[in-house]
This record gives sequence, structure tokens and C-alpha cells, in this order.
Amino acid sequence: MDYSSLYVSRIRNLCRQRGISINKLAVMSDVKQSTLDNIVRGLTKNPRVKTLHKIAIAFNMTLAEFLDFQALNDYSFEDDEEE
Repeated sequence: MDYSSLYVSRIRNLCRQRGISINKLAVMSDVKQSTLDNIVRGLTKNPRVKTLHKIAIAFNMTLAEFLDFQALNDYSFEDDEEE
């Protein structure tokens, strides 16, 4: 799994756990629907920290809590082909 897929998976899992659609998340986070769609569809590979922070707040989490999950913690950049 590549790096961007990890936070896409995190967003989808948190939405599923909380019963929130991606559309609802866009409203809750004040992130444009198109921006969130591009992130979730994998078109935006490296979203801004500000965007991820707004998404975290919508989930009632700090950015640190949002980014603190096992798959991301275990990720090795040594296997990453992009710089």
C-alpha cells in the first residue's frame, strides 16, 4: 500500500465507523467537495496539512490523533519510489 492510500483508508474507515458520508465530511470539515473527492479517489496524492487538519477536526480529533494509526506508523519510506 502506498503512502497516500494509507490516509485515504483512514478517512474511509473513520467515515464508516461514524456513519458519515464523504459528502457530509466535506460539509463538516469545510473542505471543498471536489478536494475531498480528489483525495479519496487518489487523484490528490499529497494533500496539504491544513486540509488534513480540517478533516481531523471534523472527526473531533487532533491532527496528531488522526495521523496516529498502525498502518501509517509502520510505513517505511525506504520502499517509496516517489520523493
